[in-house]
Amino acid sequence: MRDLTDPRIIWLKGGLFIAVGTLASGLLIAQLPDLRYALLLAIAIWSFCRAYYFAFYVVERYVDRNYRFAGLLDFAKYAMFGNPPDHVDDEAS
Repeated sequence: MRDLTDPRIIWLKGGLFIAVGTLASGLLIAQLPDLRYALLLAIAIWSFCRAYYFAFYVVERYVDRNYRFAGLLDFAKYAMFGNPPDHVDDEAS
């Protein structure tokens, strides 16, 4: 599969993520209309957003500047096992 490069499609994809997240959150709140559940949902969403930021910004900028993650599974492998043996240093290429 090719990389997504069209800015319009990238914006559409981002908008769809927001729409799906809003819809799912709204349905959960409608099922359990309690402030505690809404607060827990907000905390969970915030925490996962921060974890995603950590995985793709903090680690790449401050822990290992040469490693680029292809996705969350790639990051999980990196977090558990470290750099793979075929890790290529971008600066050496």
